[in-house]
Amino acid sequence: MLEKISLCLRAVKDKTPLVQAITNYVTINDCANILLCFGASPAMCEARTEVEEFVGLASSLYINLGTLTQEQEEAALLAARRAGELKKPVILDPVACGAISHKTSFIEKLSAGGPVTVIKGNTGEIKYLAGYRGRVRGVDSIDDGDDVIDACRSLAKKYNTVVAATGATDIISDGRRTWLVQNGTPLLTMITGSGCMAGALVAAAVGAGDDVLVAAAAAITAFDRAGEKAAQSLPAVLPGTFRVKLFDFLYTLTEDDILKGGKLQCL
Repeated sequence: MLEKISLCLRAVKDKTPLVQAITNYVTINDCANILLCFGASPAMCEARTEVEEFVGLASSLYINLGTLTQEQEEAALLAARRAGELKKPVILDPVACGAISHKTSFIEKLSAGGPVTVIKGNTGEIKYLAGYRGRVRGVDSIDDGDDVIDACRSLAKKYNTVVAATGATDIISDGRRTWLVQNGTPLLTMITGSGCMAGALVAAAVGAGDDVLVAAAAAITAFDRAGEKAAQSLPAVLPGTFRVKLFDFLYTLTEDDILKGGKLQCL
């Protein structure tokens, strides 16, 4: 498994996938920069008059609902529909879907217009979408993680997609195969946008890879491993310094870092 993941990471650097992102304004700059550090090319193209044409150029489309405006909503529907026509992967980050009902109805509308390749959310969001009792506080999960593996499998089958739930242990499932990523650090919860950045990286890896499950696991493993290395380099809990080092350690992450330090379990 780790060999497949390392090969996917190499593919990202070799292919430099172009990720079209319709994402939230709080973390848009972080998403753009983390994509560059990963070896991808970011394009934060969300104008409704441009998105359909740009999808034709992109390797993948990342839609993040964190600060969903009317313009973003219209643009995301147009872009996702066009991506479906062109068979381009669509990665959805359903931020705060358990807290705001309109976002849930938007997700249904989006999925009705074309397939969603990956749904990447925190444990509370994923459980909520799967019909379980997911606990969220605004954009954050306060869920204890019970039943999240079942929720991932159920949601993956419901939408015929790959589901990635981030938490203390990250879970990736296509409904048949389920992988657990046990890398990471609590410091990732102390900076804004760690989930958004992980979602953007999933879009990059899926845009460069062949197996969607492997690509999603590769992106999350790389992000978590870089976070681990960044945390280990600090003399104390320093969230601001950690944020900067996270970018640096992802940029310098090697295949050997994954092969020797990746903690992946197949269920």
